[in-house]
Amino acid sequence: MKRKIYAKLVEWKNQECHKPLILNGVRQCGKTYILKEFGRAEFDNLAYVSCDRNDNLQAIYEGDFDTARIIRGLSALTGVDIIPGKTLIFLDEVQAFPQALEALKYFCEDAPEYHIVVAGSLLGVALHAGVSFPVGKVQTMRLFPMDFEEFLMAMGEDQLLKLMHSKDYALMNAFHEKLKDYLRQYYYVGGMPEVVKMYMENKLLGQVRTIQNEILSNYASDFSKYAPAQEVPRIDMVWQSILGQLSKENKKFVYGVLKKGGKAKEFELAIQWLVDVGLVYKITKVTKPELPLKFYEDLSAFKLYLCDCGLMGAMADTAAKDVLLGDNVFTENKGAFTEQYVLQQLLASGITHIYYYSSDTSRMEMDFLVQREGALLPIEVKGGTSIKATSLHNYLKEHPDISAIRYSMLPYRQQENISNMPLYGVFLRT
Repeated sequence: MKRKIYAKLVEWKNQECHKPLILNGVRQCGKTYILKEFGRAEFDNLAYVSCDRNDNLQAIYEGDFDTARIIRGLSALTGVDIIPGKTLIFLDEVQAFPQALEALKYFCEDAPEYHIVVAGSLLGVALHAGVSFPVGKVQTMRLFPMDFEEFLMAMGEDQLLKLMHSKDYALMNAFHEKLKDYLRQYYYVGGMPEVVKMYMENKLLGQVRTIQNEILSNYASDFSKYAPAQEVPRIDMVWQSILGQLSKENKKFVYGVLKKGGKAKEFELAIQWLVDVGLVYKITKVTKPELPLKFYEDLSAFKLYLCDCGLMGAMADTAAKDVLLGDNVFTENKGAFTEQYVLQQLLASGITHIYYYSSDTSRMEMDFLVQREGALLPIEVKGGTSIKATSLHNYLKEHPDISAIRYSMLPYRQQENISNMPLYGVFLRT
């Protein structure tokens, strides 16, 4: 299946002064698949090593990180001639063998002619646990679950995507119902590659849920397998509470929901573990919707979202008919599904710093705020076709130099300094 990150990988390969590459991403989002495809298609050879339970690596990396010696060892281990510019070295699950991560510094300094990439589902946890990170000596990329554009690619809708990218909104509006139906399917299937592939091939809805539940089960197993033992109960409490937290009116994470009298100090490590492994996204509140947003960050107030809308539906045990028929899925549970979906698309498009705003009186709220090219961009999310937004209109009246985007189930239209975009077009305006 096509992934948009592939073009970035090719760009990295063709850089004259490329650094070793680290690819991050939640477990089962497709890191291994896309890097193997990249290695086979863009290089003469692929030298693949899984660092998980590989006893030979200790002998290869012992000593003073002599890169020539490491190359000889990896070549012997994989049975592949490692030739600069012609071979991709791919070390998978690198968090299981920290020395390989540390050695990237020496590849950058002493052997920059080699193309070496590492990936791991628990890299964030490993780095926070004290693994030496080669600062300034590596390039990093993040792979997310498939976004809606990639889902349409998988469904074979290349011509429809070409039309969407032409920005001919009048013509695109003619396909509004078709795109809305695809969006319902994406809400149900989500973006985990294994699930999308199965759905693309046979459209079996029951099998979709089976695979999603298997993925969720694997994630739960990771809690006890990789997390500090004393944090596992709290990690599970946070994980199980996210759906309920998102169904609240303001969606702000409340520790008291976890247990009576719950405090930040008790759960902050559990939340950080879930963030580090990519299972949840943490969106922080700002005290003012003004630039620079980082100055007004309120670290004590935040929302937690899941990594994938399809997995969200599986956790909630949402019936297929409630997602695929009618428009209720876009508006129920205070629009939690839709906010989750929009956030996924924003992150997948490369926007890394996303905030939200809510006044103390809750009279003014902004679902998401981003800072792009020195400008503030308020983003409003509406699950249905009702687009009344008094707080946003009032804010824009006071700040006529600011433009905003509103995502809803309505077709595209421009309304003064608000661009009303259909939900299926998030990737077009980010």
